[in-house]
Amino acid sequence: MIKLITEHIKKIEHGFKHIIEAGDQILRDKNENHFELAFKFLDDSTYQVRMLGTYMLGQLSTVRSDSLEILETKVAHDTNWRVQEMLAKAFDNYCSRVGYERSLPKIKKWLSDPNPNVKRAVIEGLRIWTGRPYFKDHPKVAIEFISKYRSEDSEYLRKSVGNALRDISKKYPDEIAEELSTWNLQDKKTLFTYKLAKGKQK
Repeated sequence: MIKLITEHIKKIEHGFKHIIEAGDQILRDKNENHFELAFKFLDDSTYQVRMLGTYMLGQLSTVRSDSLEILETKVAHDTNWRVQEMLAKAFDNYCSRVGYERSLPKIKKWLSDPNPNVKRAVIEGLRIWTGRPYFKDHPKVAIEFISKYRSEDSEYLRKSVGNALRDISKKYPDEIAEELSTWNLQDKKTLFTYKLAKGKQK
């Protein structure tokens, strides 16, 4: 069954739905060692199978803490952007199941990681932040968490920062305007993020 599933997803180049369906199918099979299988998938040559492994680890993360650790230490180094998108979804799944307020220590830990992909997984995964429980009632906490990374070296990360802040500005324009007014726009990296947050083209 596993070979049939992986061969099927390898034929599909775009999207996440087929990956999620494949992962859920495997996870329903109680005869499989889901953790070992997911870990094995991470070393596959195809990004689709690595996405599958990432998704499965995200689903397992609330029952096996080492699943979350592998997402942080191994998956975050994957060079394929689609795998990084699935990492963001996996982290949000963890926070959603545990509860966003209870996940604050883990959110802070990931945001302090030196790997920009780990930080991005949080910022991208929790979008739209103020649509999530806890942050819905504490928008300034979300803005503070996100804005801290406005001048990071990684443009990939800064894009997520700017886009996440722009999302929030639709409901909290005054709070975002107040935050942006404190930024040093002489810094080119900060300016890049500022333009995205304001909805301007690069």
